[in-house]
Amino acid sequence: MNGTLALVGSGEYLSPMEPVDKKLMERVGQSPKVVCLPTAAGNEGPRSVGYWNKLGVDHFTKLGAEVEAVEIIDHDTAQDEALVAKLRDANFIYFSGGKPDYLHNALAGTPAFEAIEGVLKAGGVVAGCSAGAMIWGERSTPFPWHKGFGYLPGAVILPHFDEWSGWVIDTIKIVLANNMTMLGVEGNTALVCADGAYTVSGMGGVTLWNHDIKRRYTDGQTLDWNPV
Repeated sequence: MNGTLALVGSGEYLSPMEPVDKKLMERVGQSPKVVCLPTAAGNEGPRSVGYWNKLGVDHFTKLGAEVEAVEIIDHDTAQDEALVAKLRDANFIYFSGGKPDYLHNALAGTPAFEAIEGVLKAGGVVAGCSAGAMIWGERSTPFPWHKGFGYLPGAVILPHFDEWSGWVIDTIKIVLANNMTMLGVEGNTALVCADGAYTVSGMGGVTLWNHDIKRRYTDGQTLDWNPV
């Protein structure tokens, strides 16, 4: 992975995330070309998709980027060459939230996902919030576990970590295999994966929990962790 993968707990396209997104935009240089993908909400209907599209375009326009929302909302549209071409032309792709299992199924094995991986390989940025963050681990949704794309092998990403009840978190950790790592990402916070390091950016924290360590990291700190 030559580029940057940013895993956001919650707060996509809202003002508290502006400092984080500005830093991410700096990673692609002077001409960020952003594509907002509402794919994770693709089964929620046009109103929900339109909401995420407008919010994303307004947010990145305010930050000075060239931005477009691309309606890849299911497995079929993820194979539409005209839409996929827009992904290939971007250097910054942002997934808003929704349902992680739906998102994974919509993208798996499609030209759209190949194009997204191409952005990373070319040194661009791919950011995902909530469901858009969960799909990058080895596993995704708990109860039952769903497969992720495995960019963070051995890891499960839990967004909204500051909103989960303690007993739920403890239960999830118990049912995880001993060799699995939980990465709990709080709201208005990103875990930025780049250059072989995993660094926190934003207002909250990221909790790393596995058989070796349980520790919360905050803005600017780098996790003491390498994927297995």
